[in-house]
Amino acid sequence: MADAAGSASVGTIPVQHLRAGDHAFVSYADDDAGRDVVSAFAWAGLVKREKVMVFADPHMDDEQVWARLDAPGAVLGSARAHGQLVLSSMRALIHPQDAFTSRRQWERITQETDLALAEGYTGLRTYIDMHWVGELGADVEVMMQRESHAGHLFTDRPYTEICAYDSRWFAPDVLMAMHEAHPCRLLPRPGALHVEQAEGMVQLAGEADLATREQFLGAVRDGLRRHADPGQPLTVDLTGLVFLGVACAVDLLRLVLDHPHGPVRVNCPPTPARILRGVGADQVPHMVISEVGR
Repeated sequence: MADAAGSASVGTIPVQHLRAGDHAFVSYADDDAGRDVVSAFAWAGLVKREKVMVFADPHMDDEQVWARLDAPGAVLGSARAHGQLVLSSMRALIHPQDAFTSRRQWERITQETDLALAEGYTGLRTYIDMHWVGELGADVEVMMQRESHAGHLFTDRPYTEICAYDSRWFAPDVLMAMHEAHPCRLLPRPGALHVEQAEGMVQLAGEADLATREQFLGAVRDGLRRHADPGQPLTVDLTGLVFLGVACAVDLLRLVLDHPHGPVRVNCPPTPARILRGVGADQVPHMVISEVGR
């Protein structure tokens, strides 16, 4: 699952970090969260000159889907008129076949990816709301088999896919299995912050701003408290952030200054690195900024 920029994404990432070759899982428990993700996904695809296909909840008509995309503006309207943005359904995709099979869907996704390239786009991205399973009367086990064996659609191909599961409709064991089957998982909505703690490591993904400041503080503070080996640096990994606010940057420096038990390495892209240096990171003696590109 690689593109020219490198290997495909793994782990939990924000929707803004999706790239060609990514097969992503997201779940939503309210309609607003689902709308935010598909809207951000579509806009990012248009900016990258990709073709975007949205397979929304089949219980919604096109106008409802259009409203979810925040689409009254001229940009999305033009993209739809010129065929760069397409609203479709799983039933239409597998036509004329009535019953869903993995083979038919794989065949059609491959055809649509080739068509997008032939039309001059840089690739294809699809957002697939998994309510199609109920609408087509498909077997959930067949759907799960498709999800777990779809890697060939993404390997060395400019194809990106979000599979969106309504947690109010799918059983918890199905959601867990699909969460594990996808190489990457998305934050449930733009603006969220995801934290993972490991030995010698604090990883953050999403947005570190005023809305998530307390969560950011708690994560870094806990990582520093848990770090038991003063001979090894604690790594604070910010490469998964879309945004680092100044307040959180200052908080990070303050916490590191108050932690006298060993060096701290901060891995981050160039923009957060500039913010950290702008608030005085170079003056913190046991803090090292390591710039990492995405």
